[in-house]
Amino acid sequence: MDGFVHLHVHSHYSLLDGGNKLGDLIEATKAHGSTAIALTDHGNLFGAAKFFKAANAADIKPILGIEAYISPTTRDDRSMGNQKTAAYHIVLLALNTAGWKNLMKLSSRAYLEGFYYKPRIDRELLRECNEGVICLSACLGGEIPQALMSNKPDLARKIASEYLDIFGPERFFIEIQNQGIPEQTAVNPQLVELAGELGVGIVGTNDVHFMTRAAKGSHEVLTCISTGKTLADDGALKYPPELYLKTPDEMREAFK
Repeated sequence: MDGFVHLHVHSHYSLLDGGNKLGDLIEATKAHGSTAIALTDHGNLFGAAKFFKAANAADIKPILGIEAYISPTTRDDRSMGNQKTAAYHIVLLALNTAGWKNLMKLSSRAYLEGFYYKPRIDRELLRECNEGVICLSACLGGEIPQALMSNKPDLARKIASEYLDIFGPERFFIEIQNQGIPEQTAVNPQLVELAGELGVGIVGTNDVHFMTRAAKGSHEVLTCISTGKTLADDGALKYPPELYLKTPDEMREAFK
């Protein structure tokens, strides 16, 4: 895994779901011996300009991206009863200038046209604004993993085929993660099998939400603020301790 690059990373611009400062991410990337890093904040591009400038200044290649929210139907459909079924995750990365321009269009129109619980895009927008954009199937919150977790492999294959049709085999990838979550252990083999069936590549990511394992506690304070709970409450949002900016060696160990 020489030359490993983190492609699923959140900063403090993932509002109340990330505490990483852009400078810290870039400094740690350089210390790890990596040459590039992506920024994929939840539903927005607020940190992109500062990230781009800071990374270039440090001789680190910035990969501009977004972990967007996508409606399972259309962006103007507000018939879903809750956030979980209204907005799934999808990771989009800019391949070039055209891709960056399309990320800006997608993010803006998600707020202006698709907001329901979250700023949402849909397949229509992806077909219209996909030039220069790379698509990853995202974490367990993505449409494909969610279908597999619901024991609906045919639906997962249908969704993956739709993404493949939009982006093509060169720009659509199945994303896998390994943070010790039982659902990942169950779903990852199915994701790998699906990638093989469709003839698309696999990308290993770590869904970085905090800088180090020790920073997990401070991140949970943010999520408590976001959800209106306290650390002592039952049902408070708890993240695995592995969602930090791991070194290439640590990522190699996770995916061995």
